[in-house]
Amino acid sequence: MSIQQDKPGQAGITPGYLVVEGPIGVGKTSLAQKLSLAFGSDLLLERPEENPFLERFYQSHKHFALPTQLFFLFQRARQMQEWKQRDLFSPTRVADFLLEKDRIFARLNLEDDELRLYEQVYEQLKIDLPVPDLVICLQAPVEVLLERVHRRGIAFERSIERNYLERLNEAYTHFFYHYTGAPLLMVNAAEVNFVESDTDFQSLLAFIRSARGGRHFFNPLPAGASA
Repeated sequence: MSIQQDKPGQAGITPGYLVVEGPIGVGKTSLAQKLSLAFGSDLLLERPEENPFLERFYQSHKHFALPTQLFFLFQRARQMQEWKQRDLFSPTRVADFLLEKDRIFARLNLEDDELRLYEQVYEQLKIDLPVPDLVICLQAPVEVLLERVHRRGIAFERSIERNYLERLNEAYTHFFYHYTGAPLLMVNAAEVNFVESDTDFQSLLAFIRSARGGRHFFNPLPAGASA
């Protein structure tokens, strides 16, 4: 596990390569941005707004699932390859996606023949990816995901249905239940706000700095709650 020592006055360690993951609306991008600022690190973000098929996919899953998924696969693989070449000497890196999670959406949305084609492309595109020092998986109930999606008001997300989020949430849970690719921190993000509450964020940050290899669970109390 590659780690970086914190600056003087900071306790614990900083992962060299940190990934934040979770289903739509759980807050992974906002947390990744805040962690990047806290660590003074390079940041790699998904760019779903660049996918020309995404809005049409939410309106008609059957007709636009394959081009939507292939666009994301090519985009994410290119981002990771460019990042790997550019940031060999960056002491700390934070990303808001795992390339491996692309298969969650593919298996959820594609027909059998489309999935076979996708898997062939995926195998051809696979690059020698760096292994994260820690993956943070944020979890929340579907009601929370829906509320957060509606609150942020992104145009292409207006057509997301509750049933789709339920299936996606279950797929994420299944994927990370079996995930062994890197040390994993499962975080209950249902009642906390890591972006707006410094108390919540500092609590998570301390846990990250104390985490070692293996699987961990973090179930924080919301700010102001008593044990």
